[in-house]
Amino acid sequence: MGSDFYCDCVLSGQIPVRIVAESERVLAFEHTQPTWQTHIVVIPKEHIAELIQIQDPSLFSEVFALLSRLIKERGFATTNYKIITNGGSYQSTPHLHFHLVSGLPLDPANPAQSGELKV
Repeated sequence: MGSDFYCDCVLSGQIPVRIVAESERVLAFEHTQPTWQTHIVVIPKEHIAELIQIQDPSLFSEVFALLSRLIKERGFATTNYKIITNGGSYQSTPHLHFHLVSGLPLDPANPAQSGELKV
């Protein structure tokens, strides 16, 4: 795993991102290299390396409340959406993050984007 992209680049402001939603402890922004028609990343603002390291269960509530709000506001519940998180060797950066994706994959040949979608 490399350095913490989200702390080092996004939260520091080094790389500008298009913020789509925010709460006191959670940030949601458009993925800098999307792989789906809609690809939003949701991260805790504090450094948490991975899911199993969450100490405060209320952070789960805040993350999923924000995800739920985005799903409702964007009408994904009537089309399609996935919430994806990775851990261990599947995690590309040591910072807990969730991908909210909807629509069609931009590269259907990529096995990570498989799945039958109804659009």
